[in-house]
Amino acid sequence: MSALMEAVRAGRTAEVVGLLDGLTDPERRAFLPELKDLRKELRTAPWGHPSRHAYPTLHAAGAACETGAAAAVSWIAGSDMRWSQSSAALLIHILGDRDASWLADVTHRLAGRPASAGVSYELMAGLVRLSGCPVPTTETYVQAWVSHTGQLWQLGDTLFERLRRDPHLAELTAALFETNEVAGPMEWSSRENVDGWVDAIARLTVEGALDRKRTADACVTRLLRGGSTLDQRAFLRVLKGLALTREEERAHIADWLALASDAVPTVASHAQGVLGSLALDGELTPRRLAEMSDAVLFRSEKKLVRAQLVLLGKVLARDASAAAEVLPALAFAFGHADTEVQERALKLVERHLKKVDSPEVRAELAAAADQLIPALRARAVETLGAAPATAAAVVHEEVLPPPPVPTRLAPVPVSAVELAEEVGALLASDGDVTAFERALDGLVRHTYQDRDALVEALGPVFARRWWDSPDPVSVRADNHFSRKHNGLNSAAESLDLLLATLRDSVHTATLHDAVQHGGSRSPVCGHSPLSGAFDARIWEVAYRIRAEPLPFLLSTPSWSTGLLEPDELVARLDTYRRLGARVSTADFAQALLRVRRGDRAAAAAAAERAAALGTAEGGRLARWLSSGEPVLPTSRRRSAGARVQLEFGELVSLQADFPAGFRELGQPTTVYGERWYCYHWNRDMQQHWLAILPELRELVAVRLVREVSAAAVDDTRGAATVLPSLAESDGAAGEATHLCLAYGLGARHPGDRLAAVDALLVLAARGQLDGDRLGTDLGQLVRSGAVKPSRLAESMRTGAATGANTSIWGILRHTLTALLADLDGDIKPAPARGLGDLLAVAAECAERSGARGELPHLAQTADRTGSSRLVTQARRLRSALVTGVAA
Repeated sequence: MSALMEAVRAGRTAEVVGLLDGLTDPERRAFLPELKDLRKELRTAPWGHPSRHAYPTLHAAGAACETGAAAAVSWIAGSDMRWSQSSAALLIHILGDRDASWLADVTHRLAGRPASAGVSYELMAGLVRLSGCPVPTTETYVQAWVSHTGQLWQLGDTLFERLRRDPHLAELTAALFETNEVAGPMEWSSRENVDGWVDAIARLTVEGALDRKRTADACVTRLLRGGSTLDQRAFLRVLKGLALTREEERAHIADWLALASDAVPTVASHAQGVLGSLALDGELTPRRLAEMSDAVLFRSEKKLVRAQLVLLGKVLARDASAAAEVLPALAFAFGHADTEVQERALKLVERHLKKVDSPEVRAELAAAADQLIPALRARAVETLGAAPATAAAVVHEEVLPPPPVPTRLAPVPVSAVELAEEVGALLASDGDVTAFERALDGLVRHTYQDRDALVEALGPVFARRWWDSPDPVSVRADNHFSRKHNGLNSAAESLDLLLATLRDSVHTATLHDAVQHGGSRSPVCGHSPLSGAFDARIWEVAYRIRAEPLPFLLSTPSWSTGLLEPDELVARLDTYRRLGARVSTADFAQALLRVRRGDRAAAAAAAERAAALGTAEGGRLARWLSSGEPVLPTSRRRSAGARVQLEFGELVSLQADFPAGFRELGQPTTVYGERWYCYHWNRDMQQHWLAILPELRELVAVRLVREVSAAAVDDTRGAATVLPSLAESDGAAGEATHLCLAYGLGARHPGDRLAAVDALLVLAARGQLDGDRLGTDLGQLVRSGAVKPSRLAESMRTGAATGANTSIWGILRHTLTALLADLDGDIKPAPARGLGDLLAVAAECAERSGARGELPHLAQTADRTGSSRLVTQARRLRSALVTGVAA
């Protein structure tokens, strides 16, 4: 070993630098093979191994010995040495004797690397100074410049002073406005309140260090590009800091119009303010103002739309000649979702229509009046001469999405290689119930047919699993799974157990102990019975793979929902009989819970064939199929603070003849007996729980009520994502399902509310939605404070927008009856906040569905004085229910 390599391995950097000084390029290249071998060696060294201390020295030595610019950059920016690099100062010293053109090439290649490469800014900037090359303006370099310059607070000066001394200020600032992902560093606060990028750029512009026109144009152009809210906010602050003059604002009128139309709300609001100021000063033509209004009134943000209506009112009051150009723009507001916007727009038209002599403008406004709600449409008939509305034109037919259709499970792959590929893909993606069940059955079948061939095909899959690592410090699979008797946390972990069993990485005693005692644990939370049944089947399958392989699984579902056709189960039992195979207790229990009993004719025919098999399992199946459709236990409601929870009594049919791991499914559920701790953090498992009881989803729903309620009460994210799967499941959609849905509709996060709306539409399309029950539940939850009316209004508005007006009205009429009853007194209760929004959705649904009749307690609210949103929408709803469509 050479002296240089000994010094590198020992981490003696100073000695390495001395040995490299004065060497020629061929002499340096001669060390590269040994340096590369050491690099390969260190890549496989365990973290914390003493040999890894050589990394910084190796990093410097390799950079010095690579004589090609591309190769040197590849070495310097290598990902394996990112966290153990030598210092920028040392690299600059080592590379300092190279040719200037070579250094410039290296500099620009480093700056061209992605920002994720973590190239040091000090290194790139030092090479720029050393080579005298033009400063790079790549995203990587500019992002590093912004971060580095903004963090040099330890120098004792301000960001403004540091930027003013920068010799490349003009080039880098120009590039700043074209670079992505710089808004975050620009927004970071510094130790002085005024020492930030906004203030620094403004002051540098005033001083003349930056060209004012070029900076302002670049800032506006950046806002026109769009981007994240953080990005837009940062550059908007820069633009405001420049304090554009009126002349500069006039030069960008076309840009302000584009920003008011398409930019994020904060930027659009600023553009709207600039254009509004110009319009009030007479510096914006009526045609441009109308163009601006067409764009802004089309937006959904109420604040922007209302501000535009106020602006139009002021302009029309000052300049009567603008009416002919401006009033037609108000037609866009006639179709706005907010009825208050519609009413304000109509008032403006009514107030200023006399200033217009053009019959074309009047005809245009009259035609647009078709978009107004019925009450306003009646006014437009008188003031604009609009055509009277007809019931056929206003009342819409209920539109619901087609109900989801379950899919058949495809056959298990014939070859072990194909199965191994599917298993690998499933582990990488955490697939659905269909993919998991096919993989599970495939592993069982191929183990029975040719275990050696299966193990060989699974070799690449084994190599990617953590438990197959050759690293001696890794945890062995047996030690890991021996602690998993209380629960497998995911479908992937279940597959890992089966794969590790096939790999002989789990002891038979561990598997046997889990089968014997895994189901005897005490419940930890409400989910424990569901996870216990799932785990019992997996552990028994794993044990049988080792001790007595099964020919195939009896419980593999026929459909994606988990349902198993009875004639298929009878055929499988017949094959077991012919093969003389011993049935797995847990597998057969799961098959019974999945077999379809709702189709009584098919169940009766299959029961006869099952009884004719003459086996104990055939007789058990025949009795199960003959016992009738699944029934639900008795229920009782409990209140705990704002929450409304549900308890179920015992379900006797799930107690007898079922193994211990499944009996808990039929035991009573109580909200007081549960512990607070829950380790079921993986919500992907919920779809597998529903597949355990595909005809008894209420037994799953009752154990999900508390978790789903957290989406509304505790503002957790993702707790309601299970609702579409719950709606697509089979069996009665009863009290527990509708209570879960009620909580989901009042969830804090839009994604959860959207999932709840999807579930509502699925239930409605399948004819399983009980609007009376759901509306009553929602009224109770709003009154208790668990659900906020404003959130519920958003969910109901989304559902109504799909065309489900009749279904939404059927729900809201019960919710509003409960909430309006609380408004009889003079003091408004807490739930009154946001009730106006809920009334607006109800009024729209009533208008579009043609609902008629009285709503209890509505008249008291509608007869109140004032013009609040609550009162206005109550009057609108009463008008729709009593008078219908105005003639």
